[in-house]
Amino acid sequence: MAFMEDSKIFKNQDILSSEYLPDMLPHRENQIKLLADNLEPANRGMKPQNTFVFGSSGIGKTAATKYVFRKFEDYSGIKTVYLNCWDYNTSLAVLAKLVSEFGFFVQRRGWAKDEVIERLIEALQKSKKSLLICLDEVDQLINKDQKLLYDLLRMNQYVKNPIGLIFISNNPHAFVNLEPRITSSLSLDEIEFKPYTLEEMKDILKERASNGFRSIEEGVVALASAHALNKHGDVRVGLECLMKAGRLAEQENSDKVLVEHVRKVLKDVKQVKPEILKEKINDTEKVIVGIVENKHRLSFDQLYDEYCESVDEPLTRRMFREYVNHLDEIKLIKIMQKKIGNSRIISKV
Repeated sequence: MAFMEDSKIFKNQDILSSEYLPDMLPHRENQIKLLADNLEPANRGMKPQNTFVFGSSGIGKTAATKYVFRKFEDYSGIKTVYLNCWDYNTSLAVLAKLVSEFGFFVQRRGWAKDEVIERLIEALQKSKKSLLICLDEVDQLINKDQKLLYDLLRMNQYVKNPIGLIFISNNPHAFVNLEPRITSSLSLDEIEFKPYTLEEMKDILKERASNGFRSIEEGVVALASAHALNKHGDVRVGLECLMKAGRLAEQENSDKVLVEHVRKVLKDVKQVKPEILKEKINDTEKVIVGIVENKHRLSFDQLYDEYCESVDEPLTRRMFREYVNHLDEIKLIKIMQKKIGNSRIISKV
């Protein structure tokens, strides 16, 4: 942890990071209990309840799941593996990562999927541990390679180790296009995370601020909380407000974080989710998003022409259309159908 002895402003800057997992998660106690109850059978050598966790961005879904995983790791013999499907969005990538978590070597390239599955079965049989797998942003996997879910469900035929699956998504309908045989086999329980109220947001940010800063002016937390609520209730927005205000206070050699510091940084603190997505999309998708943001609104043909002029080796129209559709699905661009004819208009979100 970054304890900052020389800083007049920060006591512990890490606590203000969105990646920091606190010892307690205020206002998510009910969801944590539901998830823990669903997974607890694995602690007794029984099959846990597969669970779908959903709700909008930045309201504690990932933090609550990681919190439950940490408790199981600390107080039981259960193995937990958290994967974000932006980084692991194919069967082979996920399976290889699971194998490596048990200390077995496998290459992500050059191995057939069946070989990796055999290695995972071997790892599970040797470990004899129950396994809990969280697939965060599961839409990214379902859209590309939903067969993995079937492969994971089949594992229970080959090993005695109980295996539980937890899925996280912003989209409550993430599984709507799943193959019927997979849907019925998953037998999912659902846990919904609702947005925080203003008072709940203030509680969360007040706790972080009191442990992260040495001193703040009254009103700092309230203003950061209100801004977070205006940005779809995303806690990460509130944390970024506090972090940037703290850094500005340091630059100005202030003795504490002031409301004025928060006011000055508000215009630079935007909704976090689109910014995270922009970092994770591939180079082709970044080019497409850049063109749309610059032009604001254009037809598919115009977009493709602009794209072809921007790169040395353009994709085919068919492949390009797949990328455009994906960007629409994750809401980085917007596709609209014209009322007359079949032409599509692409615009900024």
